[in-house]
Amino acid sequence: MVFSTIIFLCVFLPVVILGYYLVPKQGKNLFLFICSLFFYAWGEPIYVLVMLASIIYNYLFGLAIANHEKAKPYLVIAVLVNLGVLCVFKYSGFLVENIDRIIPNLLKVPDIALPIGISFYTFQGLSYCIDVYRDKKLVQKNPVNLALYIAMFPQLIAGPIVRYSDIKIELTERRHNSDLFAIGAERFIIGLAKKAILANTVGALATNIMSKDVQYMSMPVAWIGAIAYALQIYFDFSGYSDMAIGLGKIFGFHFAENFQYPYISKSIREFWRRWHISLSSWFRDYLYIPLGGSRSGNVYLNLLIVFVATGIWHGAAWGFLLWGLWHGLFIVLERIIMQHKKKNVELSSIGKIVSQTIGRVYTLFVVLVGWVLFALVDVRKTAKYLMIMMGIKRNAFIAYNVSYFFDKKTLFIFVIALLACVPWKSILKKSETGNMFLLMVIKRVVLLALLALSFVFIITGSYNPFIYFRF
Repeated sequence: MVFSTIIFLCVFLPVVILGYYLVPKQGKNLFLFICSLFFYAWGEPIYVLVMLASIIYNYLFGLAIANHEKAKPYLVIAVLVNLGVLCVFKYSGFLVENIDRIIPNLLKVPDIALPIGISFYTFQGLSYCIDVYRDKKLVQKNPVNLALYIAMFPQLIAGPIVRYSDIKIELTERRHNSDLFAIGAERFIIGLAKKAILANTVGALATNIMSKDVQYMSMPVAWIGAIAYALQIYFDFSGYSDMAIGLGKIFGFHFAENFQYPYISKSIREFWRRWHISLSSWFRDYLYIPLGGSRSGNVYLNLLIVFVATGIWHGAAWGFLLWGLWHGLFIVLERIIMQHKKKNVELSSIGKIVSQTIGRVYTLFVVLVGWVLFALVDVRKTAKYLMIMMGIKRNAFIAYNVSYFFDKKTLFIFVIALLACVPWKSILKKSETGNMFLLMVIKRVVLLALLALSFVFIITGSYNPFIYFRF
C-alpha cells in the first residue's frame, strides 16, 4: 500500500488512527502490529511470511545473545541468517546472471521476486541483534513489541531505518496528546505534498527524458533529465520520510530525521551527513567503525568498502555498485585533501563565499553524475548518456529540444522544486517578526491548501511510484 493513494488516505489511515486511540493502552502495540501486517500484505500477500520469519528469528537470536555469556557465536549466526535471506532474495539472480556470462548454462537464473522493504527491515533486525550483543539490557522479551518495531507500517517499506535503542522506551511508555498529533499531521501533509505535487511531476519529466534514445538527445536535455531525477528521488524519499516521521508522532513515536537539505552541501562528505541519514549512520556504526574506522587499518579502504556496500544495498546491479564507488572515491579524495590542507588559514569574507560556492558547484556536479549511474543502472546506457551530458559526444540530429518536455505546469513545479531544495524557513526565521497568531493562521491555511492540492494531483495523476520501494 502506498501512502499517496486514496485507499490509504481516506480508508486505511483514518480507520487505523481511530482504532488506535479507542483501543486500551495494553492493546495498542498489538493493534498497530496487526494493522502493519495488513498494510504490508496489501501489496505483498505471500512475502509477508518472509517479514514474519525475520521477526521470529531476530526475536530468538536476541534472547540467545542476551542469555549466554559467550554470545558471539549467536551474533555471527544472526548476522549470517539476516544477510543470507537478503542475499537470496536480492542478489542471487544478479550473481547467477553474471556467472552465466562467464560460464554459460552452468546455472539457471532464479526467478525470485524482491519483497518490498526487505533491505529496511533486515537492517533493523540486524541492528537489534548487534545492539543486544553490545548491551544485553536492550533485549526485548515481549515478542509483540519487537514485532511492532520491525513491522511498524509508517517506516516499514522505505524507512527511515529506526534503531531499536532509539524507540525501546516508547514501545512500552509513550505519550499521546493533541500537540504531538498536530505536529505529526503537519509533517505528514508536508511529506505528502512533496511526493504528490513535486516528486511525481518532476519524476514524470525525468522518466520521459531518460527513456528516450540518447542518439537523438542534446546536452541541455540530458542535464535537465539528470536534474529532474535528482529532484524526484529527493522529494520522493524525503517526502516518504516526512510522512513516516509524522505518522510516528501521531502514534507517539519519535523517528530520527532522515534528510537535511542535502543539495546545499559544500562537499560529498557533508552530502552524506544530510542525505539518507539513517542509512549512512547505520553503515558508520555497524560497518565502518567495526572495520577500524579512522583509528586502525587503512581508513581509505574502510571508506571504499562502506560506500561499495552502500551502493550494493540499493540494488543488485553494476550501476548501483559504481554509484557507491563513485561517491566513495570522492569521500577518499576529500579526506586526503583535508589532511594536506594548511591549518589556520584565514579567508576573507569574499574568499569564504567563493570557496563555499565552488564547494557547492563541485558537490552538485558529483551528485548529479552519480544520479545518472543510479537512475539508468545499465552501464552502457549510462556511459552514452554521460557522454552527451558532458558534451563529449554531440548528435547530428536532435529529435527533441528542451521546450518539448515542458508545459507551463511542469516548468512551474520544476522551478518550485528547485527552490524547495533550500532551507528558506531557517533563512526567513532570522528576520521573522509580526503577529504570531496571524502567522499561525497563514500556516494552517497553507497546509490545508497543500493537502487539497495533493489530493487533486493524486486523483488526476497517473504517475505515482515510490522509488525506494524497490530497495
